[in-house]
Amino acid sequence: MRIGIVNDLGIATEALRRVLARRADFRVAWAAASGEDAVAHCARDTPDLVLMDLVMPGMNGVEATRRIMAASPCPILVVTVSVGANAAMVFEAMGHGALDATDMPSLGGEENGGADKLLAKIDLIGRLTAAPPRPLPARAPASGAAHPLLAIGASAGGPSAVARLLEGLPADFAGAVAVIQHIDEKFAPGMADWLGRYSRLPVRIANTGDTLQPGRVLLAATNDHLSLRADARLDYVREPAQLPYRPSVDVFYKSVAEHWRGPIVGVLLTGMGRDGAAGLRLLRDQGHHTIAQDRATSAVYGMPKAAAELDAAVEILPLDRIAARVRDLFAQTQTASP
Repeated sequence: MRIGIVNDLGIATEALRRVLARRADFRVAWAAASGEDAVAHCARDTPDLVLMDLVMPGMNGVEATRRIMAASPCPILVVTVSVGANAAMVFEAMGHGALDATDMPSLGGEENGGADKLLAKIDLIGRLTAAPPRPLPARAPASGAAHPLLAIGASAGGPSAVARLLEGLPADFAGAVAVIQHIDEKFAPGMADWLGRYSRLPVRIANTGDTLQPGRVLLAATNDHLSLRADARLDYVREPAQLPYRPSVDVFYKSVAEHWRGPIVGVLLTGMGRDGAAGLRLLRDQGHHTIAQDRATSAVYGMPKAAAELDAAVEILPLDRIAARVRDLFAQTQTASP
């Protein structure tokens, strides 16, 4: 894997070089000392992955990420000192297409947990596009009446796309909302708070044993998979352990297809890889309405593209039309209810 490093501190760049040198299959393609240099380097020599700092003089990592993903897209991992202290910038960068974020390994040497976490993140990103979607087994949907559910899946570019969708839902929205965003559990509480700034509905992380209630948004919040049990309560499950996507959109879609007793609208937003496509197709096959974000408005056209290839989406829509369509669908559901 050829990796570009973006950091304005020479000592930080050297620390990252030392960490990457631990792996024979990693090679530093180039190092940029500013956001401007990073954009230019990517245009000339697009690497397999960019390690992007956030706080830099001049063009910061958020703007550099935006420009790279617009002109010469490639996987980007945010690596910066104190991700927690820069949470808003992390979510903005992820909104432009960065895949994940991790703290900068200790500059005192490579023998630290931060180095191991960085290498693990890089390995995970390398696996994201390795496997094609496989159809999930269809099962009969649960019978009986219940309130409707909006199930949203997203990955790279997802935070801002999810925020945009939630911003378009009214405070009296009649359905329950679940969000499955590929994000490390370390950042999930901060993302719930961040989404709450845009949403008229309350947003919080999903806990084991929670139920999906109308007018409330629950965000998957661990590195295990969020799943709906037969008793209509949420749980976190480790299996399938081999999935690189954690939490997996497919796992959640499959669980609600089996156990949710009301109508479901499945929405698959921007993201790298193929997670969610097979699950969206399963929802469609069971008669639920499904929507995929279109190519033009996706920061990363991976997951929605896979859904389109599987004919999993009833509709393919630009991001700015999805919330209005969801409102219409839920209004129709209420009208059809006895």
